[in-house]
Amino acid sequence: MPVPARLAPLLAEYDFACERLLHRLTGPTMDSGDGEQVEVPPLTDTELLWEPVPGSWSVRRHADGPGVGATVLVGAGEWGRDGGRPHPWPPPVTTIAWRINHLTTMLAGRADHTDGTHSLTDESDEPQGTATGAITGLTAASAAWRATLLRADDDALDTVGHSTYPDGSDAEDVFLDIVWWVNQEVVHHGAEIALLRDLYLRLA
Repeated sequence: MPVPARLAPLLAEYDFACERLLHRLTGPTMDSGDGEQVEVPPLTDTELLWEPVPGSWSVRRHADGPGVGATVLVGAGEWGRDGGRPHPWPPPVTTIAWRINHLTTMLAGRADHTDGTHSLTDESDEPQGTATGAITGLTAASAAWRATLLRADDDALDTVGHSTYPDGSDAEDVFLDIVWWVNQEVVHHGAEIALLRDLYLRLA
């Protein structure tokens, strides 16, 4: 099925943002933005869980309990992501692990609640406490959302509630607006992750 004309630039933006983020996590090089390839060390387990300030929210083993200011570890399996409402104020700084898991659950969840089983939740997600696991999960989730986009025709783009993802306004929004919002999330959190990598190399 051909990509609708108004979806094509958003899909290209999404592809570029995901590729840039994944290269920023895995290396061995990435485009600096001006065509120059710069060396990038692969993300390590220690860096994944590095807390840049005291009280950072992260991904932790359920056996260890939630971090400062969190009331719950969200997710199934050995690891969970710090969470709970109401959120502390000011909002906690979050680790690379927390941000990768946030993106992973959002991408996988929206794909599932658009043309999947409509069953994935934050509670059923399995956060990863290793760099390899986190990157593998993010890669799979980004591919799942891309496949969902490729199945969207013009009618789908104009449909309110085409995505029923429960952790957003999807049920009230046309799908094209959701596509735009997901791109913003990848760009936004990808930049945060890149900055944390820069800080880790200089401060840790």
